[in-house]
Amino acid sequence: MAPLARSVAFAHAHPRGCALVLGALAALGFRPLALWPLTLLAITGLIELTARAGTARRAALIGWLFGLGLFTVGNFWIATAFTYQANMPAWLGAIAVVLLSLYLALFPMLAALAAWRLARRAPLALALAFAGCWIVAEWLRAWLFTGFAWNPLGVVLLGDFGSPGWAWLAPWSGTYGLSGLVVLLAGSVRTLALAQHRRRAALIGAAGAAAIALGMVLPHPAPDAPGTLPFTLVQPDVRQEDLNDPRQWESQFIKTARLSLAKPVQAGAPRLVLWPESGVPDYLRPGYPRYLYEETTFAADPLLARRRIGRVIGADGLLLTGAVDLEVRGQEAVAARNVITAIDGAGAIRGSYAKAHLVPYGEYLPLRWLLEPLGASRLVAGSLDFWPGPGPRTVDLGRWGKAGMQICYEIVFSGEVVDRRHRPDYLFNPSNDGWFGSWGPPQHLAQARLRAVEEGLPVLRATTTGISAVIDADGVVRQHVPRHTAARLDGTIPPAHAPTLFARMGNALPLVWAAFLLVLSLVALRRGRH
Repeated sequence: MAPLARSVAFAHAHPRGCALVLGALAALGFRPLALWPLTLLAITGLIELTARAGTARRAALIGWLFGLGLFTVGNFWIATAFTYQANMPAWLGAIAVVLLSLYLALFPMLAALAAWRLARRAPLALALAFAGCWIVAEWLRAWLFTGFAWNPLGVVLLGDFGSPGWAWLAPWSGTYGLSGLVVLLAGSVRTLALAQHRRRAALIGAAGAAAIALGMVLPHPAPDAPGTLPFTLVQPDVRQEDLNDPRQWESQFIKTARLSLAKPVQAGAPRLVLWPESGVPDYLRPGYPRYLYEETTFAADPLLARRRIGRVIGADGLLLTGAVDLEVRGQEAVAARNVITAIDGAGAIRGSYAKAHLVPYGEYLPLRWLLEPLGASRLVAGSLDFWPGPGPRTVDLGRWGKAGMQICYEIVFSGEVVDRRHRPDYLFNPSNDGWFGSWGPPQHLAQARLRAVEEGLPVLRATTTGISAVIDADGVVRQHVPRHTAARLDGTIPPAHAPTLFARMGNALPLVWAAFLLVLSLVALRRGRH
């Protein structure tokens, strides 16, 4: 028996184990490996196993096991975060990843179950139904119970730094629509394999595979019009194990400041300076009790802290930096906010943005009254829970443009990064990716690139340890600083495109595509019966 035939026979005999393995293989299409053909083949296998499930319960189990493998491998970088805190044992990180995956796997399960019920006996109808159901399932995953939108399947269609790959379709599909395209391509592979005219189907399949591969590597040309607003983007390479050590705060500030000094050729011109999340340990706002300021690095005066920042960036500079604001009642701090603060050359605060999509167990502890007595704790240093901000907003910075702001993890939420009533000129995404090991940062960057393509806006990412990047409105990385490198990027912010279809419709657009695919599935099913 040929190896392929033996593999197929084994899959039919052990569908549950194969579903788990296929899910793990599908995750290898995510960064940093980007082995997207494995993802397509794994989804093809998932559709085949689902079609062969004899009952709805078996189809649901196949989808759930696939999701368990997919999310355990794709999100295993989360376990690294547990090595940077002392409140809980580091080995708990691996258990936490599996527990999270047990929940996230429910969404592929729902897609598989719904597709099986709709069209299990017709290959083309099943491919269409699976694609439509997968779009809806990913959309649900992104908002249900605050949402966890990390690694949508469509990200595997993104090319390398110099090419958007097939993600150039995102303005007309949205990210979840791209995920549906991945599933549809995989279902088409299965449909061709089952076709009666095998030779013709093989030729069509080979041509399609060549077109996909070519589209993933074709370079993207530079934009015709250069940007006009100069920027300096700083990656200080402050390691996570040192970031919260008060003894090192002053040396960290000096390191960041030296990387930020204006070059002589930029004198007199407006300059936007971009620092990462956790860029400033000082409390920058006035009005807190004095003892709170004494816990930070520079004197006990927020005005002095801001003025020395102003001297660093220069009279014509404006700094956007990650910082922390406090919510104070009386003489007691009751909560914190993860913010971006805009500071001009005179040390004045010109605007701010508070993070809205907080990370459960990272920035706040859900059900604290129950979990804290059991030994659970936040991963981020400090005892105060963070409170969320109001959501996407555009901050008008005058001569420094209109900035949309998304802090760290927020950038992964498709359709939730821009105030659509007041479109910004660019998106700023400060982040601390030092928690995320070697797999998390490239995955994070890939999802920021998808936001740029969807919205038609440039994205500037400043991170503590990398990967920092300047992404144009086509999702192409024009400049970047690799991990564990202290450096700065200088240039002009790439121009924005006109609002895309996705920028106008948001996630209603991929849901329209989902409905269209499901209608086509019913049409194909009906025609197949006749």
